[in-house]
Amino acid sequence: MQLGKVKQWVPGLASFIHYDKKNLKYDIRSGLSVAAVALPVAIAYSELMGINPIIGLYACILPMVVYALFGSSRQLIVGPDAATCAIITAAVAPLALGNQDMLWLLAIVITIMTGFWCLVAGHFRLAIFADFLSPPILQGLLNGVAVTIVVGQIANILGLSALPSDLIESLIALPGKIAGTHWLTLALSTVCLVILFILKALRPGWPAPLIVMTLATLLSWQLDFNAMGIAIIGSFGHGLPHISMAHFDPELLRALIIPSLNLSVISIVSCMMTVRSFANKNGYEVDIDQELRALGYINLAAGLSQGYAVSGATSRTAVNDANGGKTQMVSLVAALMIALVLFFLTRFISFIPLATLGAVLIYAAWSMFSIKSIFSIRKHSRSAYALTLFTLAAVLVVGLIDGIGFAILLGLLQFLHTVFRPTDQLLGVDSQGIIHTVSSGNHIKPVDGLLMYRFNSTLTYFNVAYFKTRVLKMVDSAPKRPNWVAIDAAICFTYNDASVFSSLKELMAELKTRGVMLVLAGRTTELDEWLVQNQIIRKDVNLLLVPDLYFAIRMIQSNNLQMEVKEQDSAMQSASDSAKDNIGGDRESNGQ
Repeated sequence: MQLGKVKQWVPGLASFIHYDKKNLKYDIRSGLSVAAVALPVAIAYSELMGINPIIGLYACILPMVVYALFGSSRQLIVGPDAATCAIITAAVAPLALGNQDMLWLLAIVITIMTGFWCLVAGHFRLAIFADFLSPPILQGLLNGVAVTIVVGQIANILGLSALPSDLIESLIALPGKIAGTHWLTLALSTVCLVILFILKALRPGWPAPLIVMTLATLLSWQLDFNAMGIAIIGSFGHGLPHISMAHFDPELLRALIIPSLNLSVISIVSCMMTVRSFANKNGYEVDIDQELRALGYINLAAGLSQGYAVSGATSRTAVNDANGGKTQMVSLVAALMIALVLFFLTRFISFIPLATLGAVLIYAAWSMFSIKSIFSIRKHSRSAYALTLFTLAAVLVVGLIDGIGFAILLGLLQFLHTVFRPTDQLLGVDSQGIIHTVSSGNHIKPVDGLLMYRFNSTLTYFNVAYFKTRVLKMVDSAPKRPNWVAIDAAICFTYNDASVFSSLKELMAELKTRGVMLVLAGRTTELDEWLVQNQIIRKDVNLLLVPDLYFAIRMIQSNNLQMEVKEQDSAMQSASDSAKDNIGGDRESNGQ
């Protein structure tokens, strides 16, 4: 019993206890491939943040081990991510005031805060908010991050002194510094970029960043790039870097609350998208709430091991999947390889040229930047396209943190607009009696005497007035006044809201003055209970409940048929009476 509870909270433990040795060769091969990709990327992302490159390895090792125990995905690889690193930099760099140790310390603090928010979200089962940022908004955000990273690496690529951190200010300052370009650095950057993209095109399965970084580091070591004026990472000093908490001002926690919430949202969205896509591809289910808790644990682990925020790494997960990784043993193998590099090859890492790191970052950012995706959104929806461009512009103009705030606000406004003013349709039937939407471009016809209406949102207190207005407008604008209005109740009546049923009573009264009967189709049992609870007695009002719209159609067609029969009987009776009167009159005339 106790073991069952442990497995419930530590789902990865079960896979290791019952590990199938047949998977070992696949997991080892995938683990080595993942480490080959993760190493150069982690080092480059640390350079992006302006902290010691070794810290990127700290952010890989323990989080990978923790996710292997607490995650429910078989393929997901966690680690530093371009978007999260850019967000951390934008949040903590202004507070660090150029102090690298303070920058590192603030990165650790915001990472721990992010882990805390993820655990809170996991406790309240808020994984559904992974869908909060719509794909168009997320696409605009990622493209903005990509542009920000590329512009931020211009100084390393050209061998210039540091440019301003703000994107707009950096672009303004660039023309005045372009004359100071170091041509050997530019040549090295260009060669590295060319090799990266050639390998991506011709050998996509090869770890291109590791190959380029290894070659550049060997050349730097043998040819002494530093003496040539090509900047390198440089010595880390004796032993591994470690942080001191001596001069931390607790007031800085207040300044990091909003950025850490933004970082949590982006991390959750990114991680859940990756987890779901690879689980669907490989045909298994994941526990989204457990994934949210695991995201909290790995960020706490990253912070406590002096690393920075991590999330699901799509590129490294894809490498794992492509190499046939079967279980989270892949993460343990990759973590072990990175740990070996950390303990035994740090001197070699010190020779890595900054130009090569810049090239690797641009290469990584290029995979996030997609004009094709933006124009694909434009083809499907103009409004979604506008949201994408607005988010992209916000990130570029007002900065990453404020841009994310705008993106989240846009997502909220988009949701509220959908709920406040949802789409709706008039319904009719085709020649075979199947219900479809009535529109000018099709041959769907309304049922005679019946107006069928669908409101595409849950009815609640802030949209029921709009619902009532739309129904009455449909009735009043109909070419022929209907006798019945049937509402698809299964779509819009989803819970008992007193405001909704109060407005429903008003709607029934207004329809009654027009000689129209209201029919609610679907949810008959629940609606019957809710009507009683809201003191609406159906026999006293203009309301019918039916199981579905097809039942309503049959009922109304049957009623129309009965009315036609009655009208025919009445007409025949009138004709008979008239004939009798005429015969009687003739007899009276003949009698005279």
